[in-house]
Amino acid sequence: MTAPERAERARPAGLPEPGRCLVMGVVNVTPDSFSDGGAWLDPDVAMCHGLRLAAEGADIVDVGGESTRPGAGRVDRDEELRRVLPVISGLAAAGVLVSVDTTRAGVAERALGAGARMVNDVSGGLADPRMARVVAGAGVPYVVMHWRGYSRDMQDRAVYGDVVREVGDELRRQVDAVTAAGVDESAIIVDPGIGFAKLPQHNWALLARLGEISRLGGARPFPVLVGASRKSFLGTLLRGAGGEPRPVGEREGATVAVSALAAAAGAWCVRVHAVAANADAVRVAARWASAGSGG
Repeated sequence: MTAPERAERARPAGLPEPGRCLVMGVVNVTPDSFSDGGAWLDPDVAMCHGLRLAAEGADIVDVGGESTRPGAGRVDRDEELRRVLPVISGLAAAGVLVSVDTTRAGVAERALGAGARMVNDVSGGLADPRMARVVAGAGVPYVVMHWRGYSRDMQDRAVYGDVVREVGDELRRQVDAVTAAGVDESAIIVDPGIGFAKLPQHNWALLARLGEISRLGGARPFPVLVGASRKSFLGTLLRGAGGEPRPVGEREGATVAVSALAAAAGAWCVRVHAVAANADAVRVAARWASAGSGG
């Protein structure tokens, strides 16, 4: 995006407007997430972690109770609720802006009742036809992610001719569907779904052309959420001398680099596991952009 495009990009009502890319900190209340599965499964530990992320600079804390890593199986609705509700209510009571990461309308509805102020749906409304109505009724911001199916077999669907065009077209259809169901277009954030039914080359192409993703073939840009933190395409890029991918726990430097570049390219928010260094990165990107425009 150009500097004027960055200046005009939309920010959903009810969320911070700090003059820079926002930082969303991740709290996985799961035993099997790819990066930190099991680390925050206990609700009290998860809540403390969320508070720590907020103190380190997270503008939003995203709480999820079902892993979406490639190959992951599903958990039932009651288990997902058991995992996330106490964490969401505790963080919200402490004044943290909480997003719920779920594909289920019933979970989103209960989470909003517990104090969540945003819904992050990796299926972009495709997994549960009731989700759009729940979001519309609550009037909250809604992340619509590009999605081609559940985690257990999504990588089998990572087949594209022109990944940027196809992801943009498919996201456009998802956005049209949720707005037809009542969601205010101004409340929508789009997410290209880095790592979801994508091979490494697809992820890099999407990151390099965020401006095209933000417009979805139209004139007005949508806010874009980038979730690249610690993902396997970074491990693949940083292979060791023997060809082995860089371990998950050693991808933080690459994550920070992506955050800075995404922020400079006009991303509305980056979703990350470790907040402090990424919060520094987006502030540097904002100051760099400001200096370049004479600010």
